[in-house]
Amino acid sequence: MGHITSLFVRKVVAAADDSLDKIAELASVGIDADSPVDPTQMIPDGDYYDLLERLAREDPTGTTLPLRAGASMRCDDYGALGLAWKSAPTLRGSYDRAVRYARVLTNVASYELEATTEGAFLNLHRSGERQLGMRLSNEATLASITQISREALTKVFNPVAVFLKHPVPENIEAHETFFQCPLHFEADRDALLVSSDALEAANQLGDGSISRFFDHHLDVAVASLTEEATIDREVRDYISRSLSEGVPTISDVARTFGMSDRTLQRRLSDVGQSFQALVDDTRRELASRLVRHTQYTLTEVAFMTGFSEQSAFTRAFRRWEGQTPRSFRLQPR
Repeated sequence: MGHITSLFVRKVVAAADDSLDKIAELASVGIDADSPVDPTQMIPDGDYYDLLERLAREDPTGTTLPLRAGASMRCDDYGALGLAWKSAPTLRGSYDRAVRYARVLTNVASYELEATTEGAFLNLHRSGERQLGMRLSNEATLASITQISREALTKVFNPVAVFLKHPVPENIEAHETFFQCPLHFEADRDALLVSSDALEAANQLGDGSISRFFDHHLDVAVASLTEEATIDREVRDYISRSLSEGVPTISDVARTFGMSDRTLQRRLSDVGQSFQALVDDTRRELASRLVRHTQYTLTEVAFMTGFSEQSAFTRAFRRWEGQTPRSFRLQPR
């Protein structure tokens, strides 16, 4: 089961219209409104997405709810991760910590810093069905990152551009006002594009020694997460998302989850899996689903599952299913 920190729930509920019963909304997902805020308290991701959808429907200005929630975030709200973020010497260092330690807040989302000629994309990857609640959550997440980037930096910060996979809302005036940059909906990614100047700019409270202290704390927290039973699912999700850009290496995956190659191998071994077996099985499942249930050409399916040539894809598919992909597609469903 996926989970998300209760911190996000509290922020969204607090940002909702005051006409709503906020105590009841928190209670609906198992949160006591009078209890201390604890970022380590988790709730099921499906409950969070359902709550977002319900609040957005009931709020008179529901389309702006993710932006209001994101604008309310502060570094200190995130606990040790927020302190590591603002004490990193530069904004790039802050983003590196999001990439390495996001798992302390959720196991359904991860970040990737992808270099470009303009600077870098901070890509948000989130596993699961792209229902309305997830779309709202992605907007809130990118708004939160923008807000705490503005809080941390010594200079004015705006992204170069914002990219979102989902369709454009009916009104994006509030989005344009908040992000202060071009917005690209129905994009191929959920991401902020950040300039090189911003990435290398100093954080107001940047301090290498303090940052290393919180890094150590977070390393311990990540190592102590008791989710060995789900590590294979998380790795499968990451591999599935990455295949269209080539088959990821174990180093790519380990770095995304904030651990060494050896630690990832050990955790997979603990649940009876190997990295190579997961890669092969993920490619097989994705290929079978795309061939059977979509209209993509076989060449496109080969590309989307990490093959550079259709002939190699056909050989692998015959090994997996005992027949060619064309024969498999023509079979009655």
